[in-house]
Amino acid sequence: MPDPIVYGFPRSTYVNIVRLVLTHKDVPYVFHDLEPVMGKPEHLAMHPFNRVPTLRHGDFTVYETSAIASYIDEAFDGPRLTPQDVRARARMNQWVSAVNSYYYPYMIYHVTHERVVFPELGIASDEKVVSHALPKIELALGVMERELSRGQDYLLGSELTLADFFILPSTFAFSLTEEGNAMYPKYPAFCRWRERMENLPTTRKLRAILPPREPIRHAREWANSHRPRY
Repeated sequence: MPDPIVYGFPRSTYVNIVRLVLTHKDVPYVFHDLEPVMGKPEHLAMHPFNRVPTLRHGDFTVYETSAIASYIDEAFDGPRLTPQDVRARARMNQWVSAVNSYYYPYMIYHVTHERVVFPELGIASDEKVVSHALPKIELALGVMERELSRGQDYLLGSELTLADFFILPSTFAFSLTEEGNAMYPKYPAFCRWRERMENLPTTRKLRAILPPREPIRHAREWANSHRPRY
């Protein structure tokens, strides 16, 4: 079986979730940058909803990050990131769903796009979008703070799971904004978790191979196609 191929663009939050999981499990893989063809037939043939990532492993292709991460964890050797206990697994899936519904949309889709991605392309921030998101991010960080204040190292306790890797890229990208830098110190348990995650050998190894940050060229279309309107 050939090495899996990850299709996406380097700065994608969800692409980096998949790359973290592969790196943690020490799975060799190939990264294929779709930036030049985002939204074009070559890309849409792999992901009809015009998103990333997509994973190809031999004759098997799958999109959607939750499905990809679960496949990697089950298909390859290495440390298991899915709890065997049914209740712990439900809690992990609860966190994954929360990232998709409450963390990523407001940290990234609203604030990081407005404060980092669009300005890099010469597009002014929409302050209404940012203002709408900030209370929701405060709520989300408060939920994490309460969970992590119990003295545990990771979201589910002493064991690292997919939940931790799902939320890490969003918290990293939000840290690149002024709002993130102002907000994070209010949540000391969260900050300890984030420092622990950023210092994992897995995270360091992935960060070391990522290319220098460049503007996301295809994001210019996002300002018209799916920028929130308030």
